[in-house]
Amino acid sequence: MKNQKVVIIGGTSGMGLATAQAALGEGFEVIIAGRNKEKLDTAFQSVPSASGGIVDARDSASLEAFFSGVGPFDHLVLSLSGNKGFGMFKDLAIDDVEKGFSEKTIAQLRSAQTALPSIDENGSITFISAASAQASLPGTSGYAAINGALERMVPPLARELGPIRVNAVSPGVIDTPWWDFMGDMKKDIFAQTEGGLPVHRIGAPQDIASVVMMLIKNGFITGSILVADGGGHLL
Repeated sequence: MKNQKVVIIGGTSGMGLATAQAALGEGFEVIIAGRNKEKLDTAFQSVPSASGGIVDARDSASLEAFFSGVGPFDHLVLSLSGNKGFGMFKDLAIDDVEKGFSEKTIAQLRSAQTALPSIDENGSITFISAASAQASLPGTSGYAAINGALERMVPPLARELGPIRVNAVSPGVIDTPWWDFMGDMKKDIFAQTEGGLPVHRIGAPQDIASVVMMLIKNGFITGSILVADGGGHLL
């Protein structure tokens, strides 16, 4: 693993940063990227041996410049996200859903496509979606569309891009800065959610990082969407 290189787009906070920490701990060379310089600088404090740079995954030129500088590598992890698309359908701002697709679905796909020539044929691509793609919670139809579109591309991509392995991790409610936009509702959502989950707790970024690392290291898994939601799909 010490000779393998992992690139994490969206690796400056939350699940992406936890994955960078886990990969470094297992001897990988790690490169992280994000749009925000302040977040990137802060991330380097917790993963000081990583390298990386600023990239806007919504912009092809930015991605091309970034991957040109990275050179050949083994594994790509896509932890890009957004907070557009929440709301009951009758009042849902469809323009916000469109922005959500741009921020997450299109940004992840654009990143994967741009990186493809640089990924080793024995390497992998891991998308990070969300369990909303497979859930039926009112108010999450926008999220379901955004993440569901991403997940449904995984099986055909696994066949088309093989032997490069293509998988996705579908997290449930994870305690990351993503939830901060909810304001005071965040605490109530967490309390309500953890009480109903079979594991009786909210997920931690490290829970998702460990699943991502398993997919990176296991050379016999491809075309899979692994749900890590504390048993939420059982409800």
